[in-house]
Amino acid sequence: MDLKQLESFVRVAELGSFTRAATALGLPQPLLSRHVRQLEVELRQTFMLRNGRGVTLTDPGLVLLEHGRGILHQVALAREELEATRGALGGHVSIGLPPSLSKLISVPLTLEFRKRMPQARLTLTEGFSVAMNEGLRSGRLDMALLYNTPHSPDIEIQVLRRETLVLIASEAAIKRVPDVRLKSRMPLATLAELPLILPSRPNAFRILIETELVRLGLKPRIELEVDGLNAILELVGEGLGFAVLPPYTLSHIDKAQVFSTRKLFNPQLVCELMLVTSAHRPVTGTHKAVQAVVADVVREAMQYYR
Repeated sequence: MDLKQLESFVRVAELGSFTRAATALGLPQPLLSRHVRQLEVELRQTFMLRNGRGVTLTDPGLVLLEHGRGILHQVALAREELEATRGALGGHVSIGLPPSLSKLISVPLTLEFRKRMPQARLTLTEGFSVAMNEGLRSGRLDMALLYNTPHSPDIEIQVLRRETLVLIASEAAIKRVPDVRLKSRMPLATLAELPLILPSRPNAFRILIETELVRLGLKPRIELEVDGLNAILELVGEGLGFAVLPPYTLSHIDKAQVFSTRKLFNPQLVCELMLVTSAHRPVTGTHKAVQAVVADVVREAMQYYR
């Protein structure tokens, strides 16, 4: 498998057009088409179907795109390691961030990264734990911030912080449950009486909530399953239910005054925020420096949220 062929395929797949990919790569379109065709002949698969609007990936094409991104990323890492032998912290680093944390640290993380490593490039990807674990496995992500990731021989884990989840409410949501007394501190068992808007499994917060309620002989009353932080908060604001999230979730959002929080106890819902990397790939000097940047930025940005 030729790397130029693979890069051509990935760029066409991502841009959805041979014309746009040829422009982006600075290659003649016939050469780009030949690269993709040679790849299909060698691997005995059809990866793309042309149509009037561009190209559509076949099922084998989707599989190759996932692997191709990882392969090209690993090649870039190899180049970075070679460059690092000259003493410069350069290359490309990709970091996955959970939606609940992304708005809080994306800007300070980017600024600090550029300050400490001006010759390196940074990609930040927001996503839930399933997608980020897959990104680490395939090589598309170098590291990710995840909550309550199970320990495994395949990953390295650095615990950065222990976070206690809170109930997030709105006046509209509170009016839906006139018979439930919502105090500033509430027993966890109260959650079973409230309509909750939670991410779908296997989200770390969802699993933690269900596990702790089961220990109390209860189960959550799930009104809606929503895999999107902004959507969850908008629905809470509209009064469709309550959310259970870290307290910093309400920072850097519009109309934060619409929401209020309640602490939960007996027991508390405690999550560990972890910086996770693959145990099967080499850690470059740039990666070590970036891990330090991430730890420092998280510590600074979250010092006021206890």
